[in-house]
Amino acid sequence: MNLYLNKIKSITFVFGYFVTKNSIIYEIIKLKSLNIMKKFIPLIILVCLAIIGLLTPSLEVINVAGVQIDTGDTAWLLASSALVLIMTPGLAFFYGGMVSKKNVISTMMQSFICMCIISVLWVIFGFSLAFGDDIGGIIGDPRTFYMMKGMLGNVSWSALPTIPLVLFAMFQLKFAIITPALITGAFAERVRFNSFMVFIILFSVFIYMPLAHATWHPEGILAKFGVLDFAGGTVVHMSAGWAALASAIYLKGRKKPTHSPARISYVILGTALLWFGWFGFNAGSAGGANSLAAYAFATTTTASAVAAIAWIFVDIIRGKKPSAMGACIGAVVGLVAITPAAGFVTISHSIVIGLVAALVSNLVVFLRSKTSIDDTLDVFPCHGVGGMVGMILTGVFANSSVNSVVTTNGLYFGETGLFIAHVVALIAVSVFAFFGSLLLIKVTDLITPLRVHEVEEELGLDITQHDEEL
Repeated sequence: MNLYLNKIKSITFVFGYFVTKNSIIYEIIKLKSLNIMKKFIPLIILVCLAIIGLLTPSLEVINVAGVQIDTGDTAWLLASSALVLIMTPGLAFFYGGMVSKKNVISTMMQSFICMCIISVLWVIFGFSLAFGDDIGGIIGDPRTFYMMKGMLGNVSWSALPTIPLVLFAMFQLKFAIITPALITGAFAERVRFNSFMVFIILFSVFIYMPLAHATWHPEGILAKFGVLDFAGGTVVHMSAGWAALASAIYLKGRKKPTHSPARISYVILGTALLWFGWFGFNAGSAGGANSLAAYAFATTTTASAVAAIAWIFVDIIRGKKPSAMGACIGAVVGLVAITPAAGFVTISHSIVIGLVAALVSNLVVFLRSKTSIDDTLDVFPCHGVGGMVGMILTGVFANSSVNSVVTTNGLYFGETGLFIAHVVALIAVSVFAFFGSLLLIKVTDLITPLRVHEVEEELGLDITQHDEEL
């Protein structure tokens, strides 16, 4: 009897072992299959979009009586669009030169991929969300310009009647591209590339496009509130700055938070490209080849130059030697601060804006370094704070003599309406951009982990994310 029971136990054990072993094998096969399927999902989505594009030719021709497209304005906006686009590769060099050598390619690639992903997103429904028919003052109807329909003929944007609508769409696209690219400096050296692509889609749809609509659409809630943003201090730099702070806080610090910049020469080259492209950013926002564009060109040059000098002088006061890095950072801060004000303030007041922005941002960089927040390349102190300084000082120095769009002069001229509107808007935009971005970062992390493994961080993202290295 005991022998019989022992045989049964042996058979049961063998059977259980066989089932367990095969269950494990099954689970491994299942996991591998899921991973293979995940790899195909992005390509499948892209193929589906191509099929939709095939079935949506967008051949509607719209000719509006009385609209006269100006060749000079069109030529300038074409050039400006190209200038703004080159800012993103410029940013790639600017950030890429600042990080450690093992992370240069990955950092630059993050900027480059924004040109690709946001371009596709924009032509499908992004432009519609930003500039389509108004829905509640906060977002556009995604059906308005779906798949760039209604772009043929002489149709134009209401505020810029002398250039084709499709050109306005492409000009604004370049702003949409560089905004998520700006954020990358905050979490440089520790974010997964695939997860980053998911995040920039979410950020663009839920943060950038609503802000663009609210600020730049005639029916936008901020536009109707009286907020002036000539070229993106609020829409671009504040949104990117607050998103950068949110990501730095959420992802926490790098294991080795200090590093030597890989290539100072890259930083200088990047600054040169940014400064060059910024003339399209600001002067192009005048909407044509006119005197306002020339004036914005001048204020942009002046503010940037002053900020670069001021940054060097502050470093000297702190006992540092004048550095190329400091001059480049200062120049970019000046460009950021003058962006919302470029076509609203005088050239002489742009000197003040450049100086104040450099002093305030330099101080915030110093204060940030005393905290545990690891904003790798100081995106929030430079872009976020620089954008806020520019927004506030637009409310101080804007004048109708520079631009007739200004209906209430700035605080400096004894009027308070514009200044108060900008202070209120600054608070509202800051809350929306920071907490909205924090939520999107959490959502992204739930979809696909954002942070790389410690081993990958140690080896460097160039190798672990792209299998490339300098």
